This record gives sequence, C-alpha cells and structure tokens, in this order.
Amino acid sequence: MKSSNEGDYWLDRPGSVDKVYWSVWIGCAALLLVEPLIHMHAEVSIAQWFGFNGLFGFVSCVALVIAAKWLRRFLMRPEDYYDR
Repeated sequence: MKSSNEGDYWLDRPGSVDKVYWSVWIGCAALLLVEPLIHMHAEVSIAQWFGFNGLFGFVSCVALVIAAKWLRRFLMRPEDYYDR
C-alpha cells in the first residue's frame, strides 16, 4: 500500500516495463548494426569479429551470475546469524 507522500512512479504504470525492455533491445540492435561502420582498435584479432563485444559482454555477465551462485553456497550465513 502506498503512503500519501509517495508519488506515482513511471515504472509503476502498466506498460512502462515493456517500453524499457523493448528500448534496450532496439538500442542493442542499433549498436550491432552500426558496428561495421566503426573502426575497432583491437589488441587481439578475435576482438575484430562482428558482434564480439556484445557476445563477450553477455558471456561475462552469465559467468558472473554463475560464479555468484557458486560463491553464495560458501559465504551465506544462516538466517538467524545476527540473532545468536
């Protein structure tokens, strides 16, 4: 329940999340289409492949999520850790 001092945020309105979702997809597609027009100053030859930066970013993000889930098993404390 909203309190009286909270305003109506734009992400609370129906359809706003869809607009953000599709805006991100359109932005990624636009950057991918512009990539052949930009000269890349790559240190290694694989970085000159079409779409490499996007693919590398995606794989890195997935690897970070998997690593975080794995680390959670070792670092997580019991729910009542501070109550003891």
